[in-house]
Amino acid sequence: MERYEIDELVKELTLEEKTGMIHGQGIFHTGGVKRLDIPPLWMSDGPMGVRRELEDDNWNPKGTTDDFVSYLPSNTALACTWSRSQAERMGRVLGAEARGRGKDVILAPGINIIRSPLCGRNFEYMSEDPYLTAQLAVPLIKGIQENDTAACVKHFAVNNQETNRLSVSVKVSERALREIYLPGFEAAVKEGKSKTIMGAYNKLRGDFCCHNRYLLWDILRNEWKFDGVVISDWGGVHDTSEAALGGLDIEMSVTSNFDDYYMADLLYKKVLAEEVAEEIIDEKIRHILNLMNSLSMLGDKRKTRSPGVYNAPAHREAILSCAEEAVVLLKNEEKRLPLVLAGKKRLAVIGENADALHAAGGGSAGIKALYEISPLMGLTMEAGGNIEVVYEPGAGDDGVKRAAVLAAECEDVIVFCGLNHEYDVEGQDRKDMKLPAGQEELISAVLNVNDHAVIAVLAGSPVDLEAFADRAKAIVYTSYNGMEGGRALARVLLGKVNPSGKLPFTLPKRLEDCPAHKLGEFPGSETVVYGEGVFVGYRYFESEDVKVRYCFGHGLSYTEYVYEDLRVEKASYGFLVRADVKNCGNRAGFETVQVYVRAAGKNVKRPVMELKGFNKIALEPGERKTLDFYLAEKAFSYYNEELKCFTVPDDEYEICMGSSVSDIRLRQWVEVKECVLETEKYDME
Repeated sequence: MERYEIDELVKELTLEEKTGMIHGQGIFHTGGVKRLDIPPLWMSDGPMGVRRELEDDNWNPKGTTDDFVSYLPSNTALACTWSRSQAERMGRVLGAEARGRGKDVILAPGINIIRSPLCGRNFEYMSEDPYLTAQLAVPLIKGIQENDTAACVKHFAVNNQETNRLSVSVKVSERALREIYLPGFEAAVKEGKSKTIMGAYNKLRGDFCCHNRYLLWDILRNEWKFDGVVISDWGGVHDTSEAALGGLDIEMSVTSNFDDYYMADLLYKKVLAEEVAEEIIDEKIRHILNLMNSLSMLGDKRKTRSPGVYNAPAHREAILSCAEEAVVLLKNEEKRLPLVLAGKKRLAVIGENADALHAAGGGSAGIKALYEISPLMGLTMEAGGNIEVVYEPGAGDDGVKRAAVLAAECEDVIVFCGLNHEYDVEGQDRKDMKLPAGQEELISAVLNVNDHAVIAVLAGSPVDLEAFADRAKAIVYTSYNGMEGGRALARVLLGKVNPSGKLPFTLPKRLEDCPAHKLGEFPGSETVVYGEGVFVGYRYFESEDVKVRYCFGHGLSYTEYVYEDLRVEKASYGFLVRADVKNCGNRAGFETVQVYVRAAGKNVKRPVMELKGFNKIALEPGERKTLDFYLAEKAFSYYNEELKCFTVPDDEYEICMGSSVSDIRLRQWVEVKECVLETEKYDME
């Protein structure tokens, strides 16, 4: 359908029909117009799979058996892969499953910055770093939208806590907003071409994000030229005129009084009273019809629309591959891992998280999984029938005693700890970083009798590891890793897969060390002040030399990689950075090579390290590869609040290449001329 045809279609609609299209007329759909053959827009959560079917006018499950779906790794797990290709694969799976379930818009991905370890929805997000977030969000969105399904990037913007999420106002500097909290969304719009975007619950500087003209008009529409559909978070609208005039296209909410929504009868009456021009409504309808047209929902294009598919075997294989790359090896003294079970009779598995299933929890991210393999099941499957896998939950005083007895009897012991969706959950933040439910006591009791015990941490947020990090010889980390997560973890622990995950956030020693808590506020009260500015996550820890337990980008392997021969050449509007990486071990693996820019900060206070490039490469034993990175002028810039744009200041810059932010292998200083960046574009590698 051509644009002029859409304009003609808008003219044929009555005001009543138009208002019916811009608000929910079911919990997860808008209204259609039967007489003009315009369908409703059907939406669904979420980031880890398509949500179960609900009743149309309430939140009760329908209870049918046809809504079991594939359970994908959480966004935090996906970020642990540091793999653009895995992000795109997971996008294709999610988009195909959404379309196969008859959905037009999938409410994903969540790309808010992990500002504090305590945010309840951290597991739905990706990273503390805006560049890593942007680089993974773009292929994920593109993968989703290959299937005639619209991605809905959320939550725009500065939605970094669950406490008082419906009312809290965020006070953040323009520099921090532009350098930390908006780049992922900008890349999602400009590079990912996301067809829809979801407003956040909270306020930005006193105005609700779902009708915040600065966010939705000045930045999103005017600066970024977004021509898609803006959807409210469910219940995120608080005023009819502000919503109508503030850039929102569709209002969704959590109640069944659909005609009483702010953009329903109330807006209809304001248009009749000439308080809101009907042309404002027409523009929203054009956005919606253009979206439908791009999804082949109108006219003859319906015949060619992708049908999608869910629960395909290929989806499960892709999920396993992603899950394997998402496991992070944090520590491996004396080469304790991988475990060698040949000739042994028993493997001890301890801790409730070994046998826990997580797919259904977390709030709106929860799904009805076709199946989920727990770590216990994964280990039993992968270990085979020649060894007995003995499980002890270790809960309560008696459980701890039984676990210690078992650990003393077995040479190989794995203790599973971490969080679950009572803690990683929408609607509430954690109280602290501690492992809950006596897990520190359990781990200590096991290590007291068997100092070879391996610790496996499963959590969607940073947790405090200080009770055992120095004592344990081997520690692995995984987030909620999808339906094949337990099998993927087992394959890493048993050496069938070489671990290649890297941390997308810092694991600090103490909560009090975290910049949001030390320099800013969390969670605040009516207002939360982001006093740390741009010094979020590793930007603060590295700049202030604060010791952490495991740094951003950290992740070990069962082989060793050598970095050699850094070459930096001046190129058009930037630098070409080149180096060689060699696998000098005896097994194949993936290495994620990371490039940071270190500004001396002579005239402007800057973080001493900022991620500006990365590439994940496969290397056979003895194989050497040359990697190329292009660092544009933008990589050396900061947001100048006086000039209201990104500028490169007169300064000295060191290009740093390594295996993590604290494991830099190659360095070279360069000179960059001062300049003002007139236009902004995120170059995807």
